[in-house]
Amino acid sequence: MNTANVNKVYEWLADVTDPEVPVLTILDLGIVRNVQLQQTDDNETIATITITPTYSGCPAMDVIGMNIRMALLSRGIKKVNIEMQLSPAWTTDWMSESGKAKLKEYGIAPPIRKASGAGLGLFENDTIACPRCGSEDTQLVSQFGPTSCKALYKCNSCHEPFEHFKCH
Repeated sequence: MNTANVNKVYEWLADVTDPEVPVLTILDLGIVRNVQLQQTDDNETIATITITPTYSGCPAMDVIGMNIRMALLSRGIKKVNIEMQLSPAWTTDWMSESGKAKLKEYGIAPPIRKASGAGLGLFENDTIACPRCGSEDTQLVSQFGPTSCKALYKCNSCHEPFEHFKCH
């Protein structure tokens, strides 16, 4: 007999990390939109977890779905449905403050402004502080990093390269 409740499932999901940025959990990212539990007539629990990808076509979503299934299966929930919710689109505004702090500690500059704000004007760039030394004397090396959600920067003070988790 499984006595899982929604709060317990959220606790279990707090252990599921992003395969591309393993310092972040899927709850830190804010991609978990909903958790629903149903009991079957034979007293089995069916979990439906609704997630929103950080980018359309994000390759990590399949791995995240598999890791969610494994986390729940290891705790006795054998029937897990993963549903993708594309609207509203994910935004860095959904990231937790602790997630942003984890990024900085890990050496990745976190998103610094609200994605839903006015945004930048034409030819304007965000001032991105180096997560290692804190200097704002940095330069964009490539708008495209190792994953779609990150850009590459170089610090002109400590001369270290670093990634920046882009706002969107």
